[in-house]
Amino acid sequence: MLVAVSACGVCRTDLHVAEGDLPVHRANVVPGHEIVGHVLKLGLGAGRFAIGERVGVAWLASTCGVCRFCRRGAENLCREARFTGWDLDGGYAEAAVVDERFAYRLPHDLPDDQAAPLLCAGIIGYRALKAADVPPGGRLGLYGFGGSAHVTAQIAIAQGAEVYVATRSEEARILASRLGAAWVGEAAEQPPVPLDSAILFAPAGELVLPALAALDRGGTLAVAGIHLTAIPSLHYQSHLFQERRLRSVTANTRQDGEELLQLARRLGVHATTQPYPLERADEALSDLANDRITGAGLLVVR
Repeated sequence: MLVAVSACGVCRTDLHVAEGDLPVHRANVVPGHEIVGHVLKLGLGAGRFAIGERVGVAWLASTCGVCRFCRRGAENLCREARFTGWDLDGGYAEAAVVDERFAYRLPHDLPDDQAAPLLCAGIIGYRALKAADVPPGGRLGLYGFGGSAHVTAQIAIAQGAEVYVATRSEEARILASRLGAAWVGEAAEQPPVPLDSAILFAPAGELVLPALAALDRGGTLAVAGIHLTAIPSLHYQSHLFQERRLRSVTANTRQDGEELLQLARRLGVHATTQPYPLERADEALSDLANDRITGAGLLVVR
């Protein structure tokens, strides 16, 4: 189906695609995978949505549906998966072509500027939060505090976790404090207490070591990004012994997206956004690269 884009979030993955951190899947692809818009036209056999209906489009654009990963509910690991803004043209545009099976029906009371950041930053943060295996009332460390982390923090706090934030941005530390973090510090600074779980959002491999070292026995570190710089050598006793776990998070399933949209609405999650007109997309990406966006960037198309 053809979707008229109203708004599109500015995600760090867009930056990785634009700067060549990720391998080229399609030359000159249009970035953007946090799309909010309205259905303009339906393709042959499409009928899940009506013309004019408001929809959301996320990173996962299609899967094969028949491989062993898809059959067991892990479609995010499908070897034939394709992604919005990497394999297919995305939302830094006035319109986008979308497989209706991978679009989301958005609540009427969820404004565009709140819906867009949820469609990747929110979804991948939610999957990372599940992967981090935070115990009830546990201590969760967040390394990096941008579009994804500031949404994830709100969910974790609402669910009873204590959140400890380490980030290099002073503005992000201010936002983290305002959202209820129990502690905020510099990017590699050690929290004042051992952590039960942690999520690394920053694409900085050198932060894996301090994040692992901050974990208590049995703790889990989930790496949320699609790209990470080189990880320095680990010291087994300091970083992994005593059943600490290090795991990655890869894309998302459609179920993750449906769960996150409902959960964010129920918990009253509010995304802090910085809007840009579509013609200033390059500026938005530059601001993201240089930590000049607090919360999430947002391209306003119409």
